[in-house]
Amino acid sequence: MEAFLDWLNGVIWSKALIALCLGAGLWFSIRTRFMQLRSVREMVRLLLSGKSSEAGVSSFQALAMSLSGRVGIGNIAGVATAIAFGGPGAVFWMWVMAFLGASTAYVESTLAQIYKERDDEGRYRGGPAYYIEKAMGQKWYAWLFAIATIMATGFFLPGVQANGIASGMANAWNIPVTVTATGVVLALGFIIFGGVKRIARFAELVVPFMALAYMLVAFVIMVLNAEQVPQMVSLIFRSAFGMEAGFGAMLGLAVEWGVKRGIYSNEAGQGTGPHAAAAAEVSHPAKQGYVQAFSVYVDTLLVCSATAFMIISTGMYNVATPEGVMLVEALPGVEAGPGFAQAAVESVLPGYGAGFVALALLFFAFTTIVAYYYMAETNIAYINRKVHRPWMTLVLRVAILLAVILGAVRSAGAAWTLGDIGVGLMAWLNIVAILVLQKPALLALRDYERQKAQGVDPVFDPEALGIRNADFWRRAR
Repeated sequence: MEAFLDWLNGVIWSKALIALCLGAGLWFSIRTRFMQLRSVREMVRLLLSGKSSEAGVSSFQALAMSLSGRVGIGNIAGVATAIAFGGPGAVFWMWVMAFLGASTAYVESTLAQIYKERDDEGRYRGGPAYYIEKAMGQKWYAWLFAIATIMATGFFLPGVQANGIASGMANAWNIPVTVTATGVVLALGFIIFGGVKRIARFAELVVPFMALAYMLVAFVIMVLNAEQVPQMVSLIFRSAFGMEAGFGAMLGLAVEWGVKRGIYSNEAGQGTGPHAAAAAEVSHPAKQGYVQAFSVYVDTLLVCSATAFMIISTGMYNVATPEGVMLVEALPGVEAGPGFAQAAVESVLPGYGAGFVALALLFFAFTTIVAYYYMAETNIAYINRKVHRPWMTLVLRVAILLAVILGAVRSAGAAWTLGDIGVGLMAWLNIVAILVLQKPALLALRDYERQKAQGVDPVFDPEALGIRNADFWRRAR
C-alpha cells in the first residue's frame, strides 16, 4: 500500500502540476496587472474593515478562518521538509510561489464570493464546487471537486496536522501520542459541533495570537544570531539557482520542493481558501479577493520565512539527495520535520526550543484541522443542496475525529504522502477550473478599481458587468 501511495503521489505531483501552479500564478499576475504589488495598502485596509452579519462573518474573521487553514504544520514541518529535500534554495521558490500565488488566491476567492449562496439556515456558502457548477455549467466536475475535497480535508489532511502535533509533544515532553490524540479529539469535537460561527470566533481569537508569538520568537533568534543572517540570505539565493557548491545539482529539487511545500502551506490555487472567502459579509466580491491575497503573504512571507530563517541561520538542518546521500548532516538521526525547528530554537534559547515549537505546532495544526472540517462541511452542504441528508454531516464529524487519531499514531512519511495526494488532487481540479472561469474575477477587479477611483464604496452589480448566474448578488440588489 505504501509503495502504491508513493507512486500515486509521484503521478499527481509530476512536473506538469509544478508548471501548472507556477504558470497559473504568472498568468493571473499579468491579467490582474500585478494587483498583489499594486494593492497591498488596500488589502490591509480591507481586512480591518467590514462587519459580520447573521448570514456571514466579517472580512477579518474570514481572513482568520482562511489563515487557520493556511497556517499549519506546513509552516514548520513543511518548511523543514523542503529544506531537507530541496536544500536552502527551496525557500526562495516558496517565496516565488507566494508572490505568484497571491494573484491566484485573488481569482479563486473572488469567484467564490460572486457565486456564493445561502444554505437552509441562511448562512453563506461557497467555494470551487459552487462556482464550477454555476459559471462553468459542469455539475459532474463540481461534484468531483466536492468529493475530492471531502476526502482530502475530511480524511487525508487532518492526519498530517495531528501527526505534527503528536510528534512535537513527544519530542518536547515525551507525551504519548495516544494522550495527545485524545486531547485534540475532545477539543476538536467541542468546536466543530458548534457550527461555523464558533469556528469563526475561535479562529479570530487564536490565529493572530499564535502567528505573532511565533514571528516574535523568530525575530529574537535572528537578533541573537545576527552575524549569520547575511550569509543565510546569500545561501538561500545561491542555492535557489544552483550556484552554491554542494547544492548545484539540486536546482530542480529546490524548485519542486519549494513549489510543492509552498502550495501546501499557503494553499493558493488549491481551492481551500475560497470556502472561507465565500462566508464573508462584503459589498463587493473583490474585497474578499484582496483580503485572501494578503493572507498568502502572511502565511509564506512571514510565518514560513520565520521558520526558514530560524533553521538556516542556526545551521540546524540536514539535506539529503534522492539517493540518500547526506549533503548536510547537522542533526544526525533527526527526521525532517518539527525536529529541525526545535533544534534551531534550542540552540539559541536552551531549554525552551522543544517546548515552544511544540506549542506552536499545537496551535497551528489544531486551527488547521478546524478549518479543514469547515471546508469539508461546506462541500457536504453543496452535495445536500437539493436533498437534505443530515446524517452526512454527522458521518463527516466522526470521520475527521477518527482521522486525527489515526494520523497521530501513523508514521510521518505515510501521513505526508496522503496529505500531498489530497492537496494535489484539489490543486489539479481547481486550477484548471479557475483558468477557464477567470473572466468574472477580472471583471470584478476592474469594476472595484473603477468605483474606488470615483471615491465611492464599491457595490457589486453582476448584471451591469454581464456576469450570469450570480443569483445571490442579483437578489441582494
